[in-house]
Amino acid sequence: MVQATLLLLVLSLALGAHGLPEEKCSNLTGEWKNDLGSNMTISVDEEGNFTGLYNTAVASATNPIQTSPLRGSQHLQDKTTFGFTVNWTFSDSTTVFTGQCFMDKGGNEVLKTMWLLRSHVEDIENDWKATR
Repeated sequence: MVQATLLLLVLSLALGAHGLPEEKCSNLTGEWKNDLGSNMTISVDEEGNFTGLYNTAVASATNPIQTSPLRGSQHLQDKTTFGFTVNWTFSDSTTVFTGQCFMDKGGNEVLKTMWLLRSHVEDIENDWKATR
């Protein structure tokens, strides 16, 4: 009888497991920090648009680093892909980021991004050195 009860318990746990919600990122609203110490705070609306502030911990600008505004959007269907632009207040450059939110093995949300930075140059001949 004990074996039958144990088997039923195992079967009910296995059958019930598929009904659990899948862990995945669905809301980017909040505070995020990267491995270099930069951080951002964003607020996403119901249409997937978001605004916030980005405070970088690394910059090649000669001016003191300041918190800068960001604007972006989150994909409405998958809710994990996103893109945003940071207009740096302390330099003559703008950076665009694109990325995706993942859940790591510990259940933590992790943003993986790529970025492209464009700095101001005085003329078209120096265009080659404006993008990193």
